[in-house]
Amino acid sequence: MRWRGCPRAGGDDGVHPASTRAPARIPGLRRYRKDVLSLITARWETTRGGPDAAAANAPAAIRAVRVIVLVVMLATVPLATPHPGLTGPRSIAITVALVVCAVAWLVWLRADCRYRVMVTALSVMAVAGGTLAGLSPFSTAIAVGCVVTSSAGIRLSTEASLTLTAATVAAFLIAGFAVAAPAETLAGYPAVLIGLWAFGLTRRAYLLRAEEAEEALGQARRAHAAENQAAALAERARIAREIHDVLAHSLAAVSVNLQAAEGLLGELPADSRGSEVVKAMECIERAVAFTRDGMTETRRAILALREGSDADGGQAAASTGGPTPTRLVAELRKLTEEHRADGDAVIDLELIGEPRPVEAEAALTAYRTVQEALTNARKHAPREPVTVGLTFASAHLEVRVVNPLPAADAAGPLAHAGAGYGLTGLRERAALAGGTLTAGPEDGQWSVHLRIPA
Repeated sequence: MRWRGCPRAGGDDGVHPASTRAPARIPGLRRYRKDVLSLITARWETTRGGPDAAAANAPAAIRAVRVIVLVVMLATVPLATPHPGLTGPRSIAITVALVVCAVAWLVWLRADCRYRVMVTALSVMAVAGGTLAGLSPFSTAIAVGCVVTSSAGIRLSTEASLTLTAATVAAFLIAGFAVAAPAETLAGYPAVLIGLWAFGLTRRAYLLRAEEAEEALGQARRAHAAENQAAALAERARIAREIHDVLAHSLAAVSVNLQAAEGLLGELPADSRGSEVVKAMECIERAVAFTRDGMTETRRAILALREGSDADGGQAAASTGGPTPTRLVAELRKLTEEHRADGDAVIDLELIGEPRPVEAEAALTAYRTVQEALTNARKHAPREPVTVGLTFASAHLEVRVVNPLPAADAAGPLAHAGAGYGLTGLRERAALAGGTLTAGPEDGQWSVHLRIPA
């Protein structure tokens, strides 16, 4: 709980971020004041930020006005009649009341969120200020009572502010009757004090309702964020279903047909098998292995879409078929060997620097980059040598895949296969991991260069 003007000590008052519960409605002003205003004193607490943080609670302009009013009162009250001094009971009483008001005013200025200190200072100002206004009715001494009643109405509960207002009016009337103040003064000043107290109550009700509106807006924003998150999860589930229905089923059908073709070729008599049949069977075996691996990665990708989240992206990356930090080199060796065995091209893997563990997201990005670059090299520059360079630097990881550019009339049969979004996806993946990826011709070669923090 807190009092008006103090910073919150906690978060959002225990409201769950995903809550869609509508804020409680206050049925009427009478119950509103009973439930909120009369219990507001329980919301005041000691400030936790020290003097500097407490000073920030009140705007600088308001604090400046309070200081100016105090200075003006101290400068003008001694000029009014009767004058403060040590030559009579009334003058002595004015002097004492003026000093007490000034000291209490200064304490009130420094109190800020400290409830007990602030209430004590206002109480002293109420009694001393009312007495000073009654003893010196033709001066600016009434400013003390005006400040007390308006501030109490804004910052205190209805009961507490009413008590301070009554104390101010009673002290003024007692002192005024004691010095035979004019009747219009005895009637007018209490009306002014009560009016300022009513103004403070109105201001307090406005501030409380503004706070309720702000909290309701915060709840609405949290509910909107929760709805967006739910929509994103639903979209991820839809994408997972599409991948499963299209890609997984297609790979499964291809695998079945490849295995059937392998079985038919295997039934041929051994003496009738030529070298072409043997090569065809080897190609089919590799195709079956690739299809099986593709189905495994598809299942893992679907699992990541359905169960993964941004908060655990690193763990999800490590569990969705990509290399772990300590297996990156081994996985790249296996990948280059598979591509080398599947074609006639020479593929070299060069390591620069001492291999070390890297983040799972960086390792997965590096693996996918090499995988896509080797596939593109096979499609666009078949049988051309490919060099895969992996550099371990102190703060980053670099991957460079280079192959000669093919002749204009030597495009491979798979050059136009695919949707053409492979490099675009790699750039997006690198950007999400905080890295950069460039691809293009360089010194007569096609180069894919990835640089990523790791």
